[in-house]
Amino acid sequence: MIKPFQFTRLPLIIFGNGKVSELPGLIKRYGKRALLVTGKTSFEKTSAAIRFFETAKTEGFDLNVLSIKGEPSDRIIDEASSVYRNDPPDIVVAIGGGSAIDAGKAISAMIPVQGKIKDFLEGVGHKDHPGNKIPLIAVPTTSGTGSEATKNAVISRVGKEGFKKSLRHDNFVPDIALVDPELTLSCPQSFTAASGMDCFTQLIEAYLSLKSNEYTDALAFEGLKAVKSYLIRTYRDGKDIEARSGMSFAALTSGICLTNAGLGVVHGFASSVGGLYDIPHGIVCGTLMAVSNELTVRRLREIPVSVTAMKKYVLLAKLFLDDPGGLNGDQMIDGFIEYLHNLTEELQLPGLKTAGISENDLLEIAAATECKNNPVKLTTSDLSEILQKRYI
Repeated sequence: MIKPFQFTRLPLIIFGNGKVSELPGLIKRYGKRALLVTGKTSFEKTSAAIRFFETAKTEGFDLNVLSIKGEPSDRIIDEASSVYRNDPPDIVVAIGGGSAIDAGKAISAMIPVQGKIKDFLEGVGHKDHPGNKIPLIAVPTTSGTGSEATKNAVISRVGKEGFKKSLRHDNFVPDIALVDPELTLSCPQSFTAASGMDCFTQLIEAYLSLKSNEYTDALAFEGLKAVKSYLIRTYRDGKDIEARSGMSFAALTSGICLTNAGLGVVHGFASSVGGLYDIPHGIVCGTLMAVSNELTVRRLREIPVSVTAMKKYVLLAKLFLDDPGGLNGDQMIDGFIEYLHNLTEELQLPGLKTAGISENDLLEIAAATECKNNPVKLTTSDLSEILQKRYI
């Protein structure tokens, strides 16, 4: 029997090598006054950027560029939005990693409304956003968050009074997602590892989520096939365009899946850690993925009715293990967990201590972590155990 579900709108998706050449024409659909929100260096120094700026000049675009360093804070969004509120652009174009796209998404949403973005954030705000925004084109230069297909923008304030929360509305899905794998070719190896593990985690968590459905399961599994084929290849050879294309597809798919099925405990950790420390999101996801799934499986084995989740873990094992042979279901699942541990080592993902987290904060992180869509409920003690296992 098909269980009830709902599916959020998608952007117009334009996918393929060299497709960034279509960006000027896409901008002209909305006008010539464009705000370009980029990461620190992910786009502006590329050959594609040089060609874009030459075309923009020839076409007479009125182009303003805003560079975002790291994950966007509420202060950055408030300042940028106030600058353009009285004279808004025709279109916001967000080009970069997930942080740049989230920043563009948030700015496009906050230009039309009065007030501070914090007031509209889930968990810390008290207002509902009306959903109106400046049109938005999202152009990813990494293969990680899938933010080009999501309806939320993640905003962080780092410190003891910090937070990492989402501005969310169905209307915040970008109008156009322009995914050109060639833009990811210059992504450094460490970024490739972290963003790839973020994508991998999102697909796994959406697939196992209590909110998953037949559509998201089918999409997630296709994305996972791409991860199996291409994640390690992109890490070993960043110029492998076939592998880069596969991971761009996986990241886009992960964004569609998380929007419609939600995420689990690993992203719960990423949220609570992100409010305290300025550590890349993908590093937190990647380093905690294996141990989080290991403990989730342990708890699922204690519940006789956890049939669906365990069947899905078996299917994951069949996909990722090169030769499951005559292994039974439990043995295959154990093999999949071992695969995740080995992948963590191969991608050289640092432990929490190496990443800069204080052991004194682990209990606070565990207490603040949600796992609302995880296939099994984990206690604060369970969450503390996960953190301790990766405190190296």
